[in-house]
Amino acid sequence: FQGEPVDESSVKKMILTFEKRSYKNQELRIKFPDTPGRFMETELDLNDIIQEMHVIATMPDLYHLLVELNAVHSLLGLLSHENTDILSFKDELTDIDTLHESEEGAEVLIDSLLEGQVVALLVQNMERLDEQVKEEADGVYNTLAIIENMAEFRPGLCTEAAQQGLMQWLLKRIKAKIPFDANKLYCSEILAILLQNNDSTRELLGELDGIDVLLQQLSVFKRHNPATAEEQEMMENLFDALCSCLMLAANRDRFLRGEGLQLMNLMLREKKMSRTSALKVLDHGMIGPEGSDDCHKFVDILGLRTIFPLFMKTPKKMRKAGTVDKEHEEHVCSIIASCLQNLKAQQRTRLLSKFTENDCEKVDRLMELHFKYLEAVQLADKRIEGEKHDMVKRGEILDDVMEDEFYLRRLDAGLFVLQLLCYIMVEISNSGISQLQQRVHQILNLRGGSVKVVRHIMRDFFFCCLLSHLFYG
Repeated sequence: FQGEPVDESSVKKMILTFEKRSYKNQELRIKFPDTPGRFMETELDLNDIIQEMHVIATMPDLYHLLVELNAVHSLLGLLSHENTDILSFKDELTDIDTLHESEEGAEVLIDSLLEGQVVALLVQNMERLDEQVKEEADGVYNTLAIIENMAEFRPGLCTEAAQQGLMQWLLKRIKAKIPFDANKLYCSEILAILLQNNDSTRELLGELDGIDVLLQQLSVFKRHNPATAEEQEMMENLFDALCSCLMLAANRDRFLRGEGLQLMNLMLREKKMSRTSALKVLDHGMIGPEGSDDCHKFVDILGLRTIFPLFMKTPKKMRKAGTVDKEHEEHVCSIIASCLQNLKAQQRTRLLSKFTENDCEKVDRLMELHFKYLEAVQLADKRIEGEKHDMVKRGEILDDVMEDEFYLRRLDAGLFVLQLLCYIMVEISNSGISQLQQRVHQILNLRGGSVKVVRHIMRDFFFCCLLSHLFYG
């Protein structure tokens, strides 16, 4: 086909030639399984046509021909073939940029692949590949790329993919005792993708003891920093996967039983690169009523001794690239707010007594942060009001999309942290410890603050919490 113009007619010829050569190769392999010399020529012919077919991957509008001429079925049948180039071809076919060039062609191809149980076949194929052999390790990498491409084009297939053995294979590969490599990094990425906004896959991971696998893999970074940027990326992917899993109540119990709280608390104390992400995990594990057991256990393992120094001073050392003060302060304040919401009896008393220590220094820090974020949010509000005024003057309509965008900008300026700080202020002021209430009011008056402003911020906060509870349970 070299030299021929690539059009519908030549692609049809190519596919039909592939079908014939594939059939011939299969026939001789079955007939002479122990005599490779008898089917070697057909092997080379098949390889040649697969190489030529790579051009189809640049023409998604002709993908329908692969389906109509039954080539998808044949390609799936070749997954167990020794020639791992078939995986490279499939990777190119499902390249996300190519898929978006022709949505119609892509839909037809993906439907046909899913109909052929593509994920189950890909997983079976990965099971047989020996990653000690470079070509086969590349085959695993290309397989993961095919899965990522399909999941990005059609996120809904993540549930099905996980249930077809992919979740089990990923967990097995992640915990395999082999040196860190590109495939382990890719597995961590795919795992994080499968768990995004998906309670079914989170539940499946929990049932497969995946929480323990994640904790075991992360425990390495308790006292040691990742050796390379790639290993750091894998560590972050595993932390993201863990955070995602903790949004399901059943996994919080597994996290608690797997001593996840103890591990995260140790990471905070060790001051390694894992510290920032460990803080995020604690936040996810302790938030809301489902975090009650985790909050009580956190106090029992002396977690308050770890969290309050981080509240008093935002650490500058060991800050990972891109982490800003706001992210750190948001997680710390959220953990303290969750404890105030969930703790009962003796543990609650222990938490409140922390605020009275050293002449109420933690209340002073709380108020310092309150005014810092109040100022930032008021500045953002002023800018937004100016923009709204200009829009009205130009006769533009302030629709819901625009209002949402403005609200996101307020959150970006620190509104959520401000709401958390106000919640903590209200809780400690109403704790029945007069010393705390007096100190809060004293600093408010001293710095020209007002209870009215706090009340207004809290009203928005509780409204958001109510909406969140109504929609997400």
